[in-house]
Amino acid sequence: MDLDPVALTTLSAVVQEGTFDRAASRLRVTPSAVSQRVRALEQALGRVVVTRTKPTRATPAGEVLLRLAGQWEVLLGDALAELVPGPDGTAYPTVAVVVNADSLATWLLPALARAQDELGVVLELVREDEEYASDRVRSGSALAAVTADPTPVPGCRLTALGAMRYVAVCSPAFHQRWFADGPRAAALDAAPIVRFDARDRMQHRVARRWARRGVDPPAHVVGSSHGFADAVVLGMGWGMLPVEWAAPLLDDGALVVLGPRAETEVPLHWLSARLSSRTLDVLTRCVTEQAAQTLTSRSARPARSRGGGTMEQP
Repeated sequence: MDLDPVALTTLSAVVQEGTFDRAASRLRVTPSAVSQRVRALEQALGRVVVTRTKPTRATPAGEVLLRLAGQWEVLLGDALAELVPGPDGTAYPTVAVVVNADSLATWLLPALARAQDELGVVLELVREDEEYASDRVRSGSALAAVTADPTPVPGCRLTALGAMRYVAVCSPAFHQRWFADGPRAAALDAAPIVRFDARDRMQHRVARRWARRGVDPPAHVVGSSHGFADAVVLGMGWGMLPVEWAAPLLDDGALVVLGPRAETEVPLHWLSARLSSRTLDVLTRCVTEQAAQTLTSRSARPARSRGGGTMEQP
């Protein structure tokens, strides 16, 4: 069975753009040409590879081909960089990397910048919650990801990076209003939280420790790491902040810890396609080195909260 690389690239464009028309515009061909290429793939494979919905989605068979398409583009780029590099020494394709917002805002970006400088690679950073990042690699829409999911993915390498540490905090006035008697179940039911998006359940998991049952408080959704921290400082609700962000705000009294056992850890992993690729090798090296300097060496000093809680040592 022969699979046309052009058809694989076309399938990738259809799924990424969401429609055949937008894929045609991106590829600078007619919608009819896009349809013919996808249909040829389906005839060669004997299976439907993409749904004809809006947006289009890859079928399970299509996800396998998407992984192949992404790997082909990286390997082709590696080969071209060695054989016919451009004037500035770069001839690399765009590489999609799935990242969670907090990693990008705290420790990951310097690693990606070093990789980009060494490779000249163009990075497409796809924002996704760390608990769901592996799904993007599994579906073929990215070649690498920072993920909290330790489940192996076929055809990929999984490398432990360390853990991001978070602490439950709020403003002093918010603490006095809602948690003067401590983080009790009734208060946790009523006190607003700040969450990143609908998938962000970290606040709920930590609240369950105190309430000893599930809680469902009002929630402000703030889809920005820096905006999230600002919302907590401004007293809109309580939330889980990375310890390195929270520590100076606790020291100057802008924030207090909600109560005892307020810290939690999120172990992170680097998931990447198992390819003999310089691009992925450099990305992996830069990310794992940066993680070793930040995640595994990160420690939080105990900080007394004016609300009576303390930041615990891990």
